[in-house]
Order: sequence, then C-alpha cells, then structure tokens
Amino acid sequence: MGRKLTSLTLDNVADLPAPCRSCTLWELGSRPGYLDADGTAQDGARTKDEWLSAVLLDWGSCGRLLYVDGSIAGFALYAPPEYAEGAQAAMASPVSDDAVLLLTARILPGYGGGGLGRVLMQSVVKDLTRRRGVRAVEVFGDAQGHENRCLVPTGFLTAVGFRTVQAHPRYPRLRLDLRSVLSWRDDVEVAVERWLGAIRPGRIIPDKGAGPIGVSPREELSPD
Repeated sequence: MGRKLTSLTLDNVADLPAPCRSCTLWELGSRPGYLDADGTAQDGARTKDEWLSAVLLDWGSCGRLLYVDGSIAGFALYAPPEYAEGAQAAMASPVSDDAVLLLTARILPGYGGGGLGRVLMQSVVKDLTRRRGVRAVEVFGDAQGHENRCLVPTGFLTAVGFRTVQAHPRYPRLRLDLRSVLSWRDDVEVAVERWLGAIRPGRIIPDKGAGPIGVSPREELSPD
C-alpha cells in the first residue's frame, strides 16, 4: 500500500475534496455559491488558490495532505490568525497572538480508525515547531463532535494534548503549547517515518462512521 504525506501547494490543492476545495469560510468568510460585491457568482476554487498563494508567499506552508495509493485520504489546513478573516468574524474569542490557527482537519470516509488522524496532527505540530515566533496552535472545536467538514471534534483534540482556553457550549477554543510537546518530538519523527513506510505500519481499518478527523473511541484514548 503506497502512502504519502506532503505539504499543501498550488500544485496539489486541486486534490482537496469537495466542498473543501472551493470553500473559504475560515479563510475569507464565504462559502461556494456566494456572490461577489458586483453580484457575480464566486469562483470558490480560484479564490482559495489566491488565498493559498498569498499565504505561501508571505508565511510558507499552511497545510498537510495524506495520500493512500495515490488517493487523498486526509488533510489539515492552518495559518496565522491574520490570514483567517472568516474565523475572526465568526468566532467570539480571538486567537492568541503567539498561536497559529488550525482551520480544519479531516480524514476522509473509509480511512478512519487506523491512527491516521493522529499522524496528521503530529505532522502539523512538527512543522509548526520550526516556525519562528509560533508558540502554540489553537483551534475552534466542535464540543458535540458532530460530522462537520470545517470543525474538529474536541474529543480528538483533547486526546492529542489540546486544552480548552475559551469555553463555549458548542464551539470552544482549544490550545496546544508547542513547548509542551517538545518531549515527544522523537515520537513524532517515529510516527511520521512509520506512516511513510520506514517502519512497517499497522493495517488501516476502514471506519465508515468516522467523524471529520476519522478517529475511533479507542484512538482518542491511546496513541497509535
């Protein structure tokens, strides 16, 4: 089984599944099908490409993609809060100045339950520990854990070390301090190498009922 973990770029952004490919809800506060100021229909994919191009130029990589046998299996998008106008407008509490915002993360149906959600998040943390001035990653989670393409269930987030910094009955803001995970950076390296095939990985067990991040209750309670 071929596996690949790579950064999001303009060359592979088209691999994002619909409707995420053309949705800029977090980035700019708009969804596919919205109208521009002049009344014309938005080209969501083009708008997302423009947003991605600006972030790549100014800040660098802002996403990770997971592939299995050449097919997209999961993805995560993240950026400094100033590049997420939609999140700033939609959420009551602001993201901390020293944090990067995790916009969304998802393991696609059929790939959940095998630990890929955890590996995806570990890869994000690994990237952010290299960024100057970034001390944490924050995210608006879904406390009810419902299927939602834009939000990550808080059950998964707390299982991988996030803690609530702004309570909300449905959309709390959670934070993961990067310094708190420096002690398990070696585990991150092993997990990524394992997933890439340097060490023989465990069998992926499809889980059609998985949520956006594709974790099972067992995965939430223990590392892969």
